[in-house]
Amino acid sequence: MPLLDITNPAVIIFLIENYEKENRLRLNWIHKHREQIQQAATLNREPTNYFETDVIAHNMIAGMATTTRDHIVSGYNRRKTPLRDAVFVPGVKDLRHGHSIVDVGLGDPKDDSRLKRPDDDLSIDPIMRPVDPKVNKMIYKPRPEFGKNKYLETRSKTWPEKKYYFSECSNWDYGWRMKDSSLRQKPMYGRCWHLHRAVRTRVGPKPDPPYYKSSDPPGSTKIVNI
Repeated sequence: MPLLDITNPAVIIFLIENYEKENRLRLNWIHKHREQIQQAATLNREPTNYFETDVIAHNMIAGMATTTRDHIVSGYNRRKTPLRDAVFVPGVKDLRHGHSIVDVGLGDPKDDSRLKRPDDDLSIDPIMRPVDPKVNKMIYKPRPEFGKNKYLETRSKTWPEKKYYFSECSNWDYGWRMKDSSLRQKPMYGRCWHLHRAVRTRVGPKPDPPYYKSSDPPGSTKIVNI
């Protein structure tokens, strides 16, 4: 809606009429409720001359009875024996029970002797799996066939899940223990399309290998009648 042009004479007359109408409505309402307004503005009781601190003290005195009641009830409750929600409350010695690497099926004490520990042993679980003794001996053999570089190269070819018990970095979350997924398992009754696979190969179809042919003796195979 555009703004009104207050310089327009017609607009000026319109505004003046609305202002006068509003004033007449206000005066009519005050005249109609004159008695209620006069009664509300008149003080019909004796002044008490209360201060703000007197009002606060009155509220505090009114709440002392509740404070005393709550103090008695809380003292009674403190003397009662607390109820346990469970019959058995696990302690520190029970933290590893059922939650160790062996219990969750990630390791075998036969392969790693560090996993043979009692339940009350709260030492930190091993991070890495044991290294193959054959691979470990590469460090102590001479170069260039063996040595540190050859050892690291051999270890880099091993999957992280075969070197560590848990995923130690976020980069290992993708592909961690993919063998456990049923999507990577070969179908039990699947069919292999030999022709499709041969046509789609990079080099194209090839002739049959020699061992698919009949075993004819070398040389001429014609029979000569003497």
